[in-house]
Amino acid sequence: MTVETRIAGLFRLTDDNWMKHANPWSVRTRYSVLPLIILAFWSRVWIGWWCIIPAILALAWMVLNPVFFNRPLTTNTWESKSVLGERVWANRDRVPVPQDHRSLPKVLNGLSSLGMLLCIWGVISLSVWPAAMGVALAYIGKSWYLDRMVWLFEDMKHLPEYGAWLY
Repeated sequence: MTVETRIAGLFRLTDDNWMKHANPWSVRTRYSVLPLIILAFWSRVWIGWWCIIPAILALAWMVLNPVFFNRPLTTNTWESKSVLGERVWANRDRVPVPQDHRSLPKVLNGLSSLGMLLCIWGVISLSVWPAAMGVALAYIGKSWYLDRMVWLFEDMKHLPEYGAWLY
């Protein structure tokens, strides 16, 4: 089982929920999660322990976002294909992906993770520049990763396991 499959399990991404997450609005609004979390934890400066309330709300949005929206009317959008590609990537232990897709997603996830660590350090230390640089690295890594997932899905959608996701 891949790490991505485990993470999908934490977010309750069943077959139906993966398709809900493939709604373009789910992908677009997912970009709001990190700034909301940062703002919630940074607010400890202004509201003290009350920051737990916006932090819980931001974390709840992070968990609910993938299943909040309905299934998309079509999966023929960049956003939908990026989610379906993530699903293909998570399933790579059962259905191998082509050689040219095996390395860069790991590098991009690493870049995004590095950005997250920098961001966390910035929020903990209340330093704007590390937090901002961390957000930038996290978003660059994640956006490039999603773009690779579109490419991966386009290369794999002909397989019977994945063709059913197209509509």
